[in-house]
Amino acid sequence: MTRLSGAVVLVTGGAGFIGSHLVDALLDTDVAEVRVVDNFATGSRANLASALRDPRVHLAEHDARDQVAMARAVAGADVVFHLACLGVRHSLHDPRENHDVNATMTLDLLELARHRGVGRFVHVSSSEVYGSAQYAPMDEGHPTFPETVYGGAKLAGEAYARAAFRTHGFPVTVVRPFNAYGPRSHFEGDSGEVLPRTIVRVLAGEPPIVYGDGKQSRDFTHVTDTARAIIALAESDESIGLTVNVGSGSDVTINRLADIVRAAAGREDLAVLRLDPRPGDVRRLLAESSLLGRLTDFAPRVPFDEGVRDLLAHMRASESSPAEMLSQVAERNWAVGAGAGRG
Repeated sequence: MTRLSGAVVLVTGGAGFIGSHLVDALLDTDVAEVRVVDNFATGSRANLASALRDPRVHLAEHDARDQVAMARAVAGADVVFHLACLGVRHSLHDPRENHDVNATMTLDLLELARHRGVGRFVHVSSSEVYGSAQYAPMDEGHPTFPETVYGGAKLAGEAYARAAFRTHGFPVTVVRPFNAYGPRSHFEGDSGEVLPRTIVRVLAGEPPIVYGDGKQSRDFTHVTDTARAIIALAESDESIGLTVNVGSGSDVTINRLADIVRAAAGREDLAVLRLDPRPGDVRRLLAESSLLGRLTDFAPRVPFDEGVRDLLAHMRASESSPAEMLSQVAERNWAVGAGAGRG
């Protein structure tokens, strides 16, 4: 038996990339009910196609900023997993809305959950709160100097969560995932991430794009590992009040990522296209995740090369052609009008 046995859980942003994988992983436990809230700004019903066949899953389509609707969603919930957000590139063209969603909405939901007697609140933040690594690997005590409004807003949301614990004893855990990747990851619009965008271009016969010198690096963690870690922390009483990294413990440069994708796709003939650096691009992220290991029995299972092959196969099997997917990729996805991913 675990903390989640028989629990009613709420997942905000549950139709999104990480959120939908978290819903899938929760259904592998003995939870009683999974309530999903999503407005489909960046999430997709298709992400929940399998989960919605389970009678324990209940989907509510509305904005998590809607306090009346959220009061209904929170009522009777034992655990809240808060993942609803807008991403890094979105913050470059609409910083005010990004802050409203990532910071103010988090504060409102914390207050709502606290007053409704929720037994556990797991706030899923981001490694973007750190900014570029001042030392590596980066532990939870690493200085936080975000490069973007997204990173700043996520850091504010974290601060509100920690304040709820310190002021009121509200049982909160803050989770800082590093770069999750895998099936359902975004290539579209301003939600598009480097790995799926690169795969789409290569599958379409276009050269992979590298912004700047390509020596910037990320700690890529398979999304199924990320989801397992979030659940493990929710089940750990020792994690209450703490902020915890979730990463693989190794980083990959964008140059190497492009090479791995080209090799996996059999398109090493495609020369890399180099463009000017992106604004607000963090130079290096590498997680030190020993605290996660001490609190739980979690260990990552999916090596990066294997995960890339898995994602490549997933995208090859898409009902959309590579050309159709490429048409949804905004290469300057930080610009006004880039869009917010899936509608």
